[in-house]
Amino acid sequence: MIELNKVYNEDNLTLMKQMDSRSVDLIYCDILYGTGRNFGEYQDLIADRQIIADFYMPRFIEMNRILKDTGNIFIQCDWRIVHWVRILLDSAFGYENFCNEIIWAYNSAPRKKDRLGNRHDNVLWYQKTDEHYFNSEEPLIREPYSLSAPRGYEKEKYYNPLGKVIGDVWNINIIGQNDKTERTGYPTQKPIPLLERIVVPFCPEGGIVADFFCGSGTTLVVAKNRGMNYIGCDISEEACRISEERLQ
Repeated sequence: MIELNKVYNEDNLTLMKQMDSRSVDLIYCDILYGTGRNFGEYQDLIADRQIIADFYMPRFIEMNRILKDTGNIFIQCDWRIVHWVRILLDSAFGYENFCNEIIWAYNSAPRKKDRLGNRHDNVLWYQKTDEHYFNSEEPLIREPYSLSAPRGYEKEKYYNPLGKVIGDVWNINIIGQNDKTERTGYPTQKPIPLLERIVVPFCPEGGIVADFFCGSGTTLVVAKNRGMNYIGCDISEEACRISEERLQ
């Protein structure tokens, strides 16, 4: 049994092997994208199918083991390896437990001269079982109907005064270069609104949220602010330092 509400600076596979089975309510991981880049504190993987499989499959198997039967898992990556990652998650969690591929569409990306700009990430959502936790009444995952008085909805079971459940394309801005309130300087930092939309509706209050590629710690900050327990892990000392500072 490991300690809750702590950031661990170690290999996440080593940490997960120390954790109890069926002990975590929600797993979110913004994984290595297969860029091949050296980020200083860590070396990203190259986009090779066998390398990706060898690295992620043991980790996805452990994530399945430690996730509660009511749990959810969200794995974020991009176009480079998402097709391979989904196959691996199908093997670890079962094709029948795939829920959605969420497209996080953001407001900026490098421009290409010979192709379209890459302006989204992919977030793969799987359940552990069909008893997974999902707070469909949470306002964070509802939006107003397109009409002030939607035709027929008032008489249908799908109508909800809070609005309709959002779709699988999320338009959320990335953190601006000049953001003085949220930006930490960590190169792959994700915005709080993105993680709020994942953490709050898919983990019960007081539950345990785990992020094994925690980076700048946004997942952990959201969990703490919402009254949940957290487990953070990253191989980068700098990532763990930034995460701990934000949590304080």
